[in-house]
Amino acid sequence: MEEQKKSARRVRLNTMQLIALGFFGVIFLGGVLLWLPFSNQKPIEFIDALFTSVTSVCVTGLVTIVPADQFTVVGKIILVVLIQIGGLGIIACISAFYLMLGKRISMKRRITIQQAYGLDTLSGMVKFIIRILKGTFLVEGIGAALFAFKFIPEYGVLTGIGYSIFHSVSAFCNAGIDIIGSTSFQQYALSPLINFTTMFLIVMGGLGFPVWHDIAVNVRKVGEERKRPLRWLFTRLTLQSRIVLMMTAGLILFGTLCFFIIEFENPATMKDMNVFQKLMASMFQSVTTRTAGYATVSQAGLEESSKLIGCILMFIGGSPAGTAGGIKTTTAAMLILTVLCVLRNRRDTECFDRRIAAESIKSGVTIALITFFVLFAGIMALTVFEPGVEVLNLTYEAASAMGTVGLSADLTPALSRASHIVLMLMMYIGRIGPLTMALVFAGKSDKSSQFRELPEEKVMLG
Repeated sequence: MEEQKKSARRVRLNTMQLIALGFFGVIFLGGVLLWLPFSNQKPIEFIDALFTSVTSVCVTGLVTIVPADQFTVVGKIILVVLIQIGGLGIIACISAFYLMLGKRISMKRRITIQQAYGLDTLSGMVKFIIRILKGTFLVEGIGAALFAFKFIPEYGVLTGIGYSIFHSVSAFCNAGIDIIGSTSFQQYALSPLINFTTMFLIVMGGLGFPVWHDIAVNVRKVGEERKRPLRWLFTRLTLQSRIVLMMTAGLILFGTLCFFIIEFENPATMKDMNVFQKLMASMFQSVTTRTAGYATVSQAGLEESSKLIGCILMFIGGSPAGTAGGIKTTTAAMLILTVLCVLRNRRDTECFDRRIAAESIKSGVTIALITFFVLFAGIMALTVFEPGVEVLNLTYEAASAMGTVGLSADLTPALSRASHIVLMLMMYIGRIGPLTMALVFAGKSDKSSQFRELPEEKVMLG
């Protein structure tokens, strides 16, 4: 029994090391490749190349240079490959590499996949990875085809196809990096095709691969049993899938209403739009703040209250085992549900007639607090290095980096090198932190504590 415990601990440690070192290795290699002359139309400092590699692999979107003007075709291809690796994750990419070579996925690697994606069983690991790859390329293909209707007439066949593929991958991976210019998607603020295609890709990438799998399995069951009503599908989903879907819909609606009301008469953002265009821009802003990074309105021109709401949405982010960052929708939901259960004087945290495990609550609280502390430390560091900049704008930039969002109040290129290093660290921690912390704290329990009962004593709170 003791040997099994040690083996499990070693596997978890290897999983964390593989994720952390894997991302670091890809980032450094990407930085070198983007620094070399064949990737650039003009000279670039290594720190700018490294920053671009970090923001690509960590699927963030903050940039110190303009990718459209800086990189050659080769550089842009390297950029999109880094984004795809960052979006899929190191574990999925390594597994895909083994599958392409025709090698067998060992039990140790299956356990690594299980822990990385929070799955309950070791069976079907290879099929799960294959489904991730097929689903990813299918959704990105649909997105690229829709983008092509706009980009091909505007930029020509070859360039239009290239732009369509690049921005579809970037949107699905929640990277938010564009190769159009320096104003993101602001020139397409009135285009329903670009807006809704981008939102579709962002949401699909942010739901998380386990949710995809759960929905696909149950949709198949609904198809086989045609007499079942459609609402039966929702009740058959796992608790995680239901929480993710409800939180995603709720946060999008909340953000849309807030931005619509606050920015309705703001001349720097939406004042000149009609009602439909304002609703579309508000929804886009709500979706993109959940770790995507594309912008159809000026982020610097947002009202201060909009920036605060944006920071909250960026802190929450997307859902587990997907392409998004943040503390994740499930963590935020557990915190809210716990508060509600305390107010209702209930012993356990409940949701959809299910009791959420105490271990999950502890992990969620730990992840939220550590993420908050890192964010606060990053803001403090930025205020030290940028004394003349408004704290709210620095907070917006820090929350964007920590949540791997990529929205910027037009600050990143103008910040000092010290601030760039702070943002790089925050992007790296934001991309691997919540997942790594979940692997550290989930299941890392002292079994001997189950057999001892310590005296209980209350502590005053509030």
